Amino acid sequence: MSKQDGRDVLGQSDAHNERGIELADRGWLDEAIKEFKKALELDPDSAHAHDNLATVYAEKKLYREALQEYLAALKLEPESPTAHYNLASFLTEHSLDFAVDELSEAIAIDPEYADAHLNLGLAYADLGRAEEAFAAMRRAIDLSPDDAFARHELAVLLMDEGDYRSAISQLKEVVRLEPENFEGHLDLGICYAQKGFYEEAERSYRRAEQLQGDDVLVLYNLAALYALWGRPEEALDYLKRSVGRDAEKVRAWLATDAMFDSLKGLPEFDEALSPAARA
Repeated sequence: MSKQDGRDVLGQSDAHNERGIELADRGWLDEAIKEFKKALELDPDSAHAHDNLATVYAEKKLYREALQEYLAALKLEPESPTAHYNLASFLTEHSLDFAVDELSEAIAIDPEYADAHLNLGLAYADLGRAEEAFAAMRRAIDLSPDDAFARHELAVLLMDEGDYRSAISQLKEVVRLEPENFEGHLDLGICYAQKGFYEEAERSYRRAEQLQGDDVLVLYNLAALYALWGRPEEALDYLKRSVGRDAEKVRAWLATDAMFDSLKGLPEFDEALSPAARA
C-alpha cells in the first residue's frame, strides 16, 4: 500500500468516526455503532474510535462491550490521560450496573449460586433498589441457610429500612451460628433497643462487651440504652468510658442523638464530656 493509499484509508476511517459522533449526538446509537465499527475496520489502531464506540455501548447498557473498548483505547494510548480518565469515569458511573448484569448472568447459568445471589443483593442495595436487594439476599439464605454473613448483610439492610423486628430474627440466627460474632451481638442489641426490649438489648450488649469490651460502639450503645431505660448513673459511667476511647467521635454522635435527651443539661453529663473526664 502506498503512502497515499494509507492516508486515504485513515481519512476514510476518520470520516466514519466523525459520522458516528454526529449520529450518537442525535441519539441514533445503533447507527453510530455501525459507523465506529467501520472506522475500526479501516484503522484498528484508532484509539478515538474505540473510545467513542465504548461510550455508545455504555449508553446502551452493554457494559462488557464498553469495558473492552475502553481497555482497547487505553492499550493503544497508555500515556493518554484522557484514556485513563474515560475508563475511570465509566467504572465510577456504571460499575454497579455492570456488576448487576454479570451477577444476573452468573445466576442464569447457575440458579443455585448462593454467593452470586448475595452479591447481587449487595449491588442492588448500593443502587438503592431495596426490594430487589431483599429478594436476592433472601434467595441466598434459602440456598445457604447456615451462611451467617448473608444473614447479617440482610439484617443490616433491614435495619437501614427501619424493620428492626425482621432484623432481630436474622441476627438471632447470626449469633446462633457464630456465637463469637461481635458485630452480630452489637447489632442485635441495637435492634432490641430500638424496639424497646431493654433487657434483651442489655444481654446482647453485654455479650458484645465480653468479646470486645473496649470498643467505643459497645460503650456508647450501653450508655444510650441506660439513658433510655432511666438508669442515669450507669448511662453516665458508660458515656464517660466511651469518651475516653474516642472523644471526637462520641461528641459527633451526641450532636444528633435523641437517646441522651434525658441526660442533656445535667452537670454530670457535661462533666462526662469534659477534657478532664477524658484524661
